[in-house]
Amino acid sequence: MDKNQPEYPPSNPMEPAISEPQAGQRNIWQRFRCNRTALLGLMVLGLIGLSVWVGPWVYPVSITEIDFAQAAAPPSWAHPFGTNDLGQDQLARVLAGGRISLTVGIAAMLVAIALGVLVGAIAGFYGGLVDAGLMRLTDVFLSLPQLPLLLLVVYLFRDAVRAVAGAELGIFLLVVGVIGGLNWMSVARLVRAGFLSLRERDFVTAARALGASPRRLIWSHILPNVLSPVIVAATLAIANAIITESTLSFLGLGFPPDVPTWGRMLFDAYNRIETAPHMAIFPGLIIFLTVLSINYVGDGLQDAFNPQNHYL
Repeated sequence: MDKNQPEYPPSNPMEPAISEPQAGQRNIWQRFRCNRTALLGLMVLGLIGLSVWVGPWVYPVSITEIDFAQAAAPPSWAHPFGTNDLGQDQLARVLAGGRISLTVGIAAMLVAIALGVLVGAIAGFYGGLVDAGLMRLTDVFLSLPQLPLLLLVVYLFRDAVRAVAGAELGIFLLVVGVIGGLNWMSVARLVRAGFLSLRERDFVTAARALGASPRRLIWSHILPNVLSPVIVAATLAIANAIITESTLSFLGLGFPPDVPTWGRMLFDAYNRIETAPHMAIFPGLIIFLTVLSINYVGDGLQDAFNPQNHYL
């Protein structure tokens, strides 16, 4: 056989070639789907998300209708999750409240990721005094007691925000801004570490020699290579935001009483925990399953993005 002839026949020329980014994404998905707990978390999270967004149309029961004759009624065929102390259907309120709780979690995550990426990218790229100043600012935010500060800010500014943007939208913007503004520090450190390790690489040096501006170097050349830990941090930030919003609502500093978030439902069940435990069980269970599923998905993404972990 001719030595110049390849030992194995080439692939079918009619088949489309798989680019390196596509192959990398396929390997990430293959590693992720081999993690059974991560897949289970993704399925449960998908089921919860589908239920809260489609459920109100499938189960069109009013969340505001009051029926004192059915107050604190246990689960039944008419009310699968029972009713609250006003006779309102708990299942309908869980489905409607899920939209708000998940929206708050996703919006607060976006705020935290945006701030963290911005601070970390600037600190890691420029270094020097800029890096030192931004990292000291990060240390200051890390040293703050988050829950007491969160309660204080919401308590002081909720009336002013309500007067400007309305009761529901104002509290939504305030809660999202405060939760996101107090949870960006870990993302900033992750992004900074990635920038410090990549800014002197050959491809960055070559782009700089070709005249690329600092803005282009940051957003087009370095940042795409540090997105893996950011994606993992984003999933965990959603779970943290949902827990924080539920804590605020449980303490009575979240959304108004007529807005059925999961945390608000737990707050309403506080005085009925002995006589009507179902009022706390179902919203508490849905919070538990949602946060646990997000954590499982985050762990699966972390393992999938780590090339040292091979499940295949």
